[in-house]
Amino acid sequence: MSKKFASHADTEEKQISFTKLAEGLYAYTAEGDPNTGIVIGDDSVMVIDTQATPIMAQDVIRRIREVTDLPIKHVVMTHYHAVRVLGASAYDAENIYASQNTYDLIVERGQQDYESEVGRFPRLFKGVDSVPGLTWPTIVFQEKLTVFMGRREVQIIHLGRGHTKGDTVVWLPKEKIMFSGDLVEYGATPYTGDAYHEDWPSTLDRLQAMQPQKLVPGRGDALQTAEKCQEAIQGTRDFLNDMYGSVKAGKAAGKSLSECYAETYALLKPKYGDWVIFDHCVPFDITRCYDEAGGEHPDPRIWTAERDTAMWHSLQDVVENQ
Repeated sequence: MSKKFASHADTEEKQISFTKLAEGLYAYTAEGDPNTGIVIGDDSVMVIDTQATPIMAQDVIRRIREVTDLPIKHVVMTHYHAVRVLGASAYDAENIYASQNTYDLIVERGQQDYESEVGRFPRLFKGVDSVPGLTWPTIVFQEKLTVFMGRREVQIIHLGRGHTKGDTVVWLPKEKIMFSGDLVEYGATPYTGDAYHEDWPSTLDRLQAMQPQKLVPGRGDALQTAEKCQEAIQGTRDFLNDMYGSVKAGKAAGKSLSECYAETYALLKPKYGDWVIFDHCVPFDITRCYDEAGGEHPDPRIWTAERDTAMWHSLQDVVENQ
């Protein structure tokens, strides 16, 4: 078992950008690595997705301190994945917000997800020893929560299941600026190993209906025009539809996971193969598609380090033997 995850070859440091979207609104992006959003209100700062470790979060804090001295009181978890939330302790925030479904995911699979993700993506967990443990929200909501940071209104909204069952977006209604988490990606392959492919397109419809004028995706550049926002939403939708449609048809025809993987990989590679982390995500994505298609596993199975490795090796053999 010498085949390593595709991400293990991803060792190059990314160029970080700190992009101003509007007065007091910023995006911390890094060439397809997980993004962080910053909202500066009249009295405090909100950080949306925290980076993977407290050590990595220090660079976000440094950039925030270049533009404001206000205290960082708020952290939002757009969903639960270790790479998004384990840096939270660095901010020492009073409030950590998450949807009820995200809280439930931490209870159900938080530790397994932690161990799984660290094993998959070592570069994204720089200083993992600085993580004090799982990140738990202090404020949990069902569908929508509005936070006023002085006069600045921030809405945290669960639009439906998609990338996980707990996804939320952060919406600035006055500015029409959205932080989408991993519901939307731009030039980066959606990770769907914990997804609800049947629901995700409808969730994107609700997101699109809000007509964001600027959007910070989970991965990829901060998008500064309405046209770019629509391009990212449509690109995410196209990828999901192409992939899930292929796997669903294959499974309905009685094909095995390996057969569906070979067919779907070949379909996706020419169109999406240059997207960031394509070769890493697609084995996990297609495995979840196969589980979900036909209703065999309506809810995602828990990924463990052991399951990751077994899946990866079995499907890499398929690619090598094509």
